[in-house]
Amino acid sequence: MTGRIVKALSGFYYVDAGAGEPVPCRGRGTLRHQRLSPLVGDQVDITLTEDGKGMVDAVLPRKNQFSRPAVANIQQMVIVCSGAVPVTDPFLIDRMAAMAEWKGCDPLIVFNKCDLERADGLVRLYREAGFPTLQVSAETGEGMDALAAAVAGKVSAFTGNSGVGKSSILNALQPGFGLEVGEVSEKLGRGRHTTRHVELFPVAGGLVADTPGFSSFDVEQMEAIPKEEVASAFREFAPYAGLCRFQGCAHVKERGCAVREAVEEGRIAPSRHKSYVRLYEQAKEIPQWELEKNKGK
Repeated sequence: MTGRIVKALSGFYYVDAGAGEPVPCRGRGTLRHQRLSPLVGDQVDITLTEDGKGMVDAVLPRKNQFSRPAVANIQQMVIVCSGAVPVTDPFLIDRMAAMAEWKGCDPLIVFNKCDLERADGLVRLYREAGFPTLQVSAETGEGMDALAAAVAGKVSAFTGNSGVGKSSILNALQPGFGLEVGEVSEKLGRGRHTTRHVELFPVAGGLVADTPGFSSFDVEQMEAIPKEEVASAFREFAPYAGLCRFQGCAHVKERGCAVREAVEEGRIAPSRHKSYVRLYEQAKEIPQWELEKNKGK
């Protein structure tokens, strides 16, 4: 049988094979020999055992994987922002969008609290940069139908700075979900008296990955994108790839840079280029051993 791991807890992998309750499985010893640890979100082949449990025989190829929390095959990163208190720093949006692009999952930018502040300027900026961007209010319900449609049928992870309303949005998307607003929910395995674990939860016809683990990302401590790959994580740079005067242009301060020219002519937002330069300069400081450690994560 083939299914998806939806929870990992106490040495068991709970596999949804589409036949009722997830099957608790152990991993085969061959996986350890391959130095392969199954992750929540993995598509796996399993064999059922006589006691109603199962064994994970093989992990199918992954689309991507993350280390905090340990999940695989995220299709969509929902970046929750706010133009009201707390105001989201655009660099955080750009950092998370770049991470999503680098990991091969689709960024969806969501401005919550639009009943208080619509953030029209930033919404226009990200739409012009090519990102699907929604204005929603978990308080009034505005935009929630569009967000529900965007997460339906996908494996998503919600991220954003503290206080922007991630839990409120999830409660609005899935009535009865019962996340404690402003606190880490025990339902998601991060409560003070619960076991730390990773899980996928059904929300609005899709699955949401381990929300607190993603929402607690520290921007300066996230996985490092190699400097040679930062530009490819900024989608609006793509039309100018290969058009710079000098091969290997870093798009920072070089003469004849097609990207910088696009910024000067208003075709790329200056704030986006500023975030790119900040990420590129950070990436230059990353030691090679750390890049090697993060390969495949």
